[in-house]
Amino acid sequence: MLLAGQFLEKTKNVRFRLVIQLQILGILVTNYGKKKMKQKKYWLLFSLFIMSLLQGCKQINKLTIFNIDYTTESVIGSVVGINLPFNLPVPAIKTNSESEFEINETRRDLIQEITLNRLKLSVSAPENGDLSFLKSITIYINGENLEEKRIAWNENIDTSEKSIQLETTTEDLQEYIKLDTVSLRVNTVVKKLLLTDYTVTIYSEFRVDARILGI
Repeated sequence: MLLAGQFLEKTKNVRFRLVIQLQILGILVTNYGKKKMKQKKYWLLFSLFIMSLLQGCKQINKLTIFNIDYTTESVIGSVVGINLPFNLPVPAIKTNSESEFEINETRRDLIQEITLNRLKLSVSAPENGDLSFLKSITIYINGENLEEKRIAWNENIDTSEKSIQLETTTEDLQEYIKLDTVSLRVNTVVKKLLLTDYTVTIYSEFRVDARILGI
């Protein structure tokens, strides 16, 4: 029993440890029936293994949740008109979702939900620039054979900071992130005349809830 405990301590594979622990628990229960172990000793061992199993289940649950993040940039030209909505040019985003799923020991068909955790908009150029020129912004996600969907927005921007967090949708976006590439449509309205081009960075973080392979 001592050797089994030392082996489990060194084993980092949570699923394997859980299986071994269940097997050992079964042996203990069987031996209890055969050898009539003293009640106190039995319940002590039983309690220790139950605690260990619960901890293993918690670890597995944590492993089913992970984040995928993306960063892209766009340039707002100095010729943009005031109080007129326009779309920023944003390059297509490679999701790399298949490799992310594999790294986290899951796959496409085991995904339960993907939601947008947060979306941050920042000014990366000019160095002394801020977001005080923006009046509003709405960001949509597009994918092949999928309808466009609004995912983030701020309809009344009032800040002189270099970055802001946008309000985000709570809808399931897994069908978009499962694609090889997605695109963003960024619709903005400026309230100040820009004397130079502004580069803005769009950082998005998606929360993936999935089942683990073999569980």
